[in-house]
Amino acid sequence: MTPPHHLPSVVGVAVLRPHVMRLLFDDGVVRDIQYVPGQVTGAMVTPLEDPGYFAQVRVDVDAGTVAWPNGLDLAPEVLHGDYEAENPLGFYDITPDRQPA
Repeated sequence: MTPPHHLPSVVGVAVLRPHVMRLLFDDGVVRDIQYVPGQVTGAMVTPLEDPGYFAQVRVDVDAGTVAWPNGLDLAPEVLHGDYEAENPLGFYDITPDRQPA
């Protein structure tokens, strides 16, 4: 019997500069993720255009990913690099010398 695929979990987040965060995953993978304001609109995403609001990002331990006060969270497997997002919501991996997950 094959063990189930491990879903990566975000265990740490740091804001590096406006609209850029560094994520640490439970398997040691590190990703730098940039949010590009104005690419997507909507009640959940628009507040992120304010760098101060973006900086309120936190780790949601129960969901294993990052989240903001309005409840917006992002798929950890996409942030980890396991899958391409169908709709990236303006978030892009800008990790220097990115290695596959």
